[in-house]
Amino acid sequence: MPTYPPASGSASDSFRAAYHAALDRWPGPVDRVDLPTPYGATRVNSRGPASAPPFVLLPGGGATSTVWGACAAAGLARRHRVHGVDLMGDPGLSVPRPGHPVRSVDDLVGWLDAVLDGIGRTGSATGPVLLGGHSYGAWIAAHYAARRPERVAGLVLLDPTGVFAGLSPGYVLRALPMLARPTPARIRSFLAWETDGAPLDAAWLRLQEENAGFPSVRPVTGPRPDPAPLRGLPVRVLLAGRARCHDPGRVARTVARVLPDARTEILPGVSHHAFPLAAADAIVRRLDPEAG
Repeated sequence: MPTYPPASGSASDSFRAAYHAALDRWPGPVDRVDLPTPYGATRVNSRGPASAPPFVLLPGGGATSTVWGACAAAGLARRHRVHGVDLMGDPGLSVPRPGHPVRSVDDLVGWLDAVLDGIGRTGSATGPVLLGGHSYGAWIAAHYAARRPERVAGLVLLDPTGVFAGLSPGYVLRALPMLARPTPARIRSFLAWETDGAPLDAAWLRLQEENAGFPSVRPVTGPRPDPAPLRGLPVRVLLAGRARCHDPGRVARTVARVLPDARTEILPGVSHHAFPLAAADAIVRRLDPEAG
């Protein structure tokens, strides 16, 4: 596996400590690389057999690639080479290139092209990859698959936001104070509300609180991805039954209408933000029944 300069940049020492504590929840040793792209160095954390089919996973906004450790531990990394990617400009250890911000969907596609090229140079992804994402990461993954279907072997969308339905106004209003002036207390309060007080992984929660001190970068927003190119791909959509960001039933009905061949399921009893952690076992059983 090639090596790259260690990630540096805007992450504070306390953020890095929290990040690595969350990364320690991954099963076994994690391969860590910083892949060069036109937009900066992208941190990718990987686990699983080098010869296994690649599964590239994009986290939700602020969640970082460390959130995928629960799915890797639940068995996903036994039969796949799992690559968790820190989004460029988002909290994490990816380092933006000065003067080259990611500002559009075209930029996101170009950035992910370079990330997949870099993963390919490691010998793990020489052809189309299984691409997945949660929340905002699912929005990016869906746009990429619509623009580059030839590079995607299958698409997995975990409680996607902005792909099939907009955000609930109540959710947006509740999130506004945290977004306008993030503090650890506001982040903790919002997550407690969204998850209805469900227990959260302590290391992940600490990392979320550290996001309050991370330099704010406006995320790329835009229209919903064109579903037409996705109809030629295997698409799996898993929805959080207790999501407050949108109505999961409405999302499922929209998926059935615009992607009639997609496999869609609502997982009861889990919220949007806790989804990749709290529902990891259920997610992996549905994505790879033989992984458990």
